Amino acid sequence: MPSRVPARLSVIATVIIAIGALFPPSPAWASSEPPFDLVFPQETAKTHFSSTFGAQRSGGRRHNGNDLMAPRMTEVYAVADGTIIQVSRSRLSGRYIRIQHVDGWTSHYVHLNNDSPGTDDGSAEWDFTVAPGIEVGREVVAGQLIGWVGDSGNAEWSGTHTHFELRHNGSPINPYRLLREAFERDRASEELLARAIAEGLTRSGSESPAYESEGID
Repeated sequence: MPSRVPARLSVIATVIIAIGALFPPSPAWASSEPPFDLVFPQETAKTHFSSTFGAQRSGGRRHNGNDLMAPRMTEVYAVADGTIIQVSRSRLSGRYIRIQHVDGWTSHYVHLNNDSPGTDDGSAEWDFTVAPGIEVGREVVAGQLIGWVGDSGNAEWSGTHTHFELRHNGSPINPYRLLREAFERDRASEELLARAIAEGLTRSGSESPAYESEGID
């Protein structure tokens, strides 16, 4: 009697191919990683975040980045060397910056501040959104101040934060692991610096010269 196993395998293979055609792998989960180390894009001491990449959003959208929660006007930094290619605004993104890096990589900083100091007016001058000199065509370096955290666009009711995206040739890449590594690395560096400063101050105080009395009553 002829074996039915090959026929079953053929059916299974056909089903897998059909499913693959209906649900192709998302480019967002590509294994590509940037050929540079990221600097964490915000003040670490003021920021908290979790992995929210791929989460459902209104209108059937998916979350293409990570939300870095922090108080309004927390400093936002370029994650790597690059060139500013967009400083703009839109209904959903609010005010945002996009930076071009090497080999087709781009970083996106969304929902930047649009409120005048002490208000929630949504109509601040751009001087309260982006740092001086940040404009299209300007080259920036890793860790350079580029703007400030806000709640512009559709972030108005979700708390002040920066929606950070990392894309390769236009496709969103999950940045969470890279952000977490950068966060921990930067925090460790800050703690070492603080410790060195504290030890330096202590040593300076303990080694200050002792002045003997010169007979002054």
